[in-house]
Amino acid sequence: MSQEKSNKWFFDHLSPFEAHMHGIESLVFSKKTAFQTLEILDLKTYGRCLVLDGKMQSSEVDECIYHEALVHPAMLSHPKPKNVFIVGGGEGATLREVLRHKSVQHVLMVDIDQEVVEACKTHLPKWHQGAFEDPRLRLCCLDARQYLEETDEVFDVIIIDISEPIEEGPAYLLYTTEFYQIVMERLSKDGLIALQAGTTTLSYLKNFTAVCRTLKEVFPIVSPYQASIPSFGLPWGFALASKTYDPEGWDTKEIDLRIKERVQGELLTYDGKTHMGQFLLSKQLRSELVKEVRIIEDNHPLYVR
Repeated sequence: MSQEKSNKWFFDHLSPFEAHMHGIESLVFSKKTAFQTLEILDLKTYGRCLVLDGKMQSSEVDECIYHEALVHPAMLSHPKPKNVFIVGGGEGATLREVLRHKSVQHVLMVDIDQEVVEACKTHLPKWHQGAFEDPRLRLCCLDARQYLEETDEVFDVIIIDISEPIEEGPAYLLYTTEFYQIVMERLSKDGLIALQAGTTTLSYLKNFTAVCRTLKEVFPIVSPYQASIPSFGLPWGFALASKTYDPEGWDTKEIDLRIKERVQGELLTYDGKTHMGQFLLSKQLRSELVKEVRIIEDNHPLYVR
């Protein structure tokens, strides 16, 4: 029996020499904002998805993998996070996961692109699940780096949920040593940050290894990890950087206990066993991290082509 084939395709370019084809069901929303190209698509395989500057950001089918991996290792590493800062995160799903932690009293979310936030509020309700209406949230649509430079506020956890550093895009100055130094100064004495760091595929490690190397210039503890996110087409890297706490020092039972005591509702993908697996990087990947010498700086930024 023949199967229906899509006649419209979205090409997600993973590198200059590799792409992932997605069959398009329909175009839900499209706009050129002041900062980037925004598209919301319904795909035949992954459901609704957010695309910024031609790159997949998250999909309905597996956004929970990305957002649970990004948020919970850092939040659970801190003994009692009360004040949280989210850089980016326009979909509202990072916010959703942060607000599940019972200890959280205040969340400041700063995303430079108000048009992305408003489109996600309207078209991606499964992502935010009403999180934008939570009274613990303060949402600002402005430059997160400038905000952190000018404020004297202190945060227990800072989650950086931004797109990859594309030339002329809004994010490339949020991957530099200078930015991480600003972040370090705005953390409490036992604060942590978590961020997405690009693919961990061995054929295109430039972003992941350079980000981790740059973090080590600023933070005493840097813990890289990864998760498999099917809609991205490649394994995806994250990094947790801390003044005090090492997320690799836990065991499975301790993680599951912290989730039970501190997180509201049931997580779909992240638990003790998942955590342990995410931090177990291959020998080859660990070797590439050790060999990396590139440090990302304001006057020497890194761009993903």
